Amino acid sequence: MRYVVLIAYEPGEWEAADEEARQELFDAHHAFERFVDEHGSRRESAALADAETATTIRHRAGGPVVTDGPFVELTEQVGGYYDVELPDLDTAIAAAKLLPRSYTVEVRPTVQVEGYEGR
Repeated sequence: MRYVVLIAYEPGEWEAADEEARQELFDAHHAFERFVDEHGSRRESAALADAETATTIRHRAGGPVVTDGPFVELTEQVGGYYDVELPDLDTAIAAAKLLPRSYTVEVRPTVQVEGYEGR
C-alpha cells in the first residue's frame, strides 16, 4: 500500500533549535527511514520551503486567481513529506510515530482515480 506522510511543524522550530536538538530531529528522521526501508520502501521525500514562499491558485467565477502565500492561515505549516510503500496502515502509523515528537504527522493512503492515466 502506498502512503504519503505529511509533516507539519511550528515555524521557527529549526532556527531556534541548538545543535543537540537538531541532531535529535535528524536521528528521528533516520529512525523513520530505517523502519520504512526494513518494512517497505521509500519512493520519494523532500523538505518544503516555508509557507510564505507558496503560490496559491483559486478558481473563481471570473477565472483562476493567483495569490502569494499559503492557502490557509495556520500556526503550523507543512514542511515536508515522505512517499512510502508499506504493507498496511498499522505499519505506516508505526513508522510515523518515529518522526520527531514536535511534529504533527498525517498519514494518508494514495488512491488511483478511475479513468486518469497520469504519471
